[in-house]
Amino acid sequence: MTASEIQSNVANMKSEQLPVPDDQLHGWTHFLGLYAGEHVAATEFVIGATFVALGATTQDILIGLLIGNILAILSWTLITAPIAVQTRLSLYTYLHKIAGDSVTNLYNWANVVIFTVISAAMITVSCSAVRLLFGIPAQLMWYPTNGLFVLIVVAVGMIVVLVAMYGFSAVAEFSSICGPWLVVMFSSGALVLFPALSDSVLGRTFLTGFDDFMAIGDASIWTGVNSAGEPGIGLFEVVGFAWAANTLTHFGLIDMAILRYAKHSMYGLCSSAGMLFGHYVAWIAAGIMGAGTAALMKSTIVELDPGDVAYRALGLSGYVIVIVAGWTTANANLYRAGLAAQAIFHQHPRRQVTLIVGVVTVAIACFPFVFSQMLPLLTYAGLLVVPVGGIVFAEHAIFPRLGLTRYWSRYQHERRSQQGIRSALNEGDRAVSIEKLRNVSPAVASWVAGLVFGFGLNALNVMSFFYLFLPTWAFTILLYTLMAKWAGAGADYRTEIARDEKLNEAIKAYQAKQSRQERPLAKDTSTFSRILKAVAWTSLAFTLTIALVVMFRSPNMVSYESNSQMFYTWGFVFTITYFVAAYWALRRGKTRHPQRKLP
Repeated sequence: MTASEIQSNVANMKSEQLPVPDDQLHGWTHFLGLYAGEHVAATEFVIGATFVALGATTQDILIGLLIGNILAILSWTLITAPIAVQTRLSLYTYLHKIAGDSVTNLYNWANVVIFTVISAAMITVSCSAVRLLFGIPAQLMWYPTNGLFVLIVVAVGMIVVLVAMYGFSAVAEFSSICGPWLVVMFSSGALVLFPALSDSVLGRTFLTGFDDFMAIGDASIWTGVNSAGEPGIGLFEVVGFAWAANTLTHFGLIDMAILRYAKHSMYGLCSSAGMLFGHYVAWIAAGIMGAGTAALMKSTIVELDPGDVAYRALGLSGYVIVIVAGWTTANANLYRAGLAAQAIFHQHPRRQVTLIVGVVTVAIACFPFVFSQMLPLLTYAGLLVVPVGGIVFAEHAIFPRLGLTRYWSRYQHERRSQQGIRSALNEGDRAVSIEKLRNVSPAVASWVAGLVFGFGLNALNVMSFFYLFLPTWAFTILLYTLMAKWAGAGADYRTEIARDEKLNEAIKAYQAKQSRQERPLAKDTSTFSRILKAVAWTSLAFTLTIALVVMFRSPNMVSYESNSQMFYTWGFVFTITYFVAAYWALRRGKTRHPQRKLP
């Protein structure tokens, strides 16, 4: 290939196919905010309550969630981030380079299913808050029991679909300011309801020490007995779920799309903002809020939905947290589902495909079982894509150590396309049979075998399904490595490698030229914008301060009722203040200091 042909190929490549250039890399604070915003969502209400219903103990929750979330952080840091930083590619692009169209199309179908279901669950959660405005009873069956609830789901769902089709960039910007507020509100909700919970267990609204907290937790939150009155899950299962909840993004490598913008692979540690402040704090807070609401309403946590819990814990801000958290998460995942579907049906525009996927999503959202089964759904979704992560990990990290070649399948396909497979052999010849076997994609075969292996272990009940991703990942890595070596990964591809090195040099030169032609990023440093940001952060500080007053300045139920009403009123005022100030500052930064758009 000549130099002019290489330059022409580079110019015709889409930006998503190119490695992220150095001038588009971000610092660690960017990833802290990103992970905090993404991993504090409406699902935390559901998952926090699920641990209560499953009968975990207080000690298992406090220790197990900490261990499991630390293991998840290490998975991002040691597995996902190094591959993302070394390649600067998204998983979709890297997978296509490794395995070609067949695996990529299958993977896109899996993503359509996964993100559609997650989006549907988030729409249902948002509607659990809206239903309170119309006096609709909680939807606790697997199917809808109220026609008006279905109409609300359709109305809210179609708004989500339209935004995903036309206005996703605005939602993405809005979502970026939700993370700090969500963390504060989850924490505040637990603080506000804890005195009522303490009164129901200890007969007083205040705690005298950590032993009181443990006693309240064991008696009314994480009792060690599940909703059926049987012994619940233990420490092993709690650790497993906290680790497995995000296998989709770390072992499954979805977050290569995010971490390819990181300056260093150690930025994977920034996932701690989502795991520790998000999952750890939010799941514990959600359990406390659920138990506190159940105590005040003389009910049980399994008879409540996120709307009940959020409203009783946070007042009018509860409507906001459930709707906003569900809405922003649903939009992001529906947008992903639309992109994956459009990659399959590439002859149709993204908006048209997103509309069709959205209609299916809204139909699924009418059935409350989707959000009530989020814990196993997330685990099985991770299990579905973990084999793909294993295939990519094997080719990237293991093949060079074994003397095998990365991208061997593409190189082999290019050779066969140029030379053609000799047809002189007879159909019954053993050589032809071997050639046909070698043509079977090791990636497809390994993925299918990995799924059979993982779900087979689950069917045989060999181990807790929270840990199924580990043997499935290891099995897929071993099988793919063996099949790839047999199919030709160990052959000599020096000519193709040299051609790719020239192409990579041309890409770097092209990106450097583009970078010189574009304006550098500008930062808004105006005084008024600084004041707006200060107002936003002060609003959060005041919200948390009032919640602490309710927790520690309520010596009896009379003062508790007064303090909690104060929180409901001022918490809502500060919520509105925060969003107005934060979003105004965000928009000013874009209008006063135009920036070139980053992917």
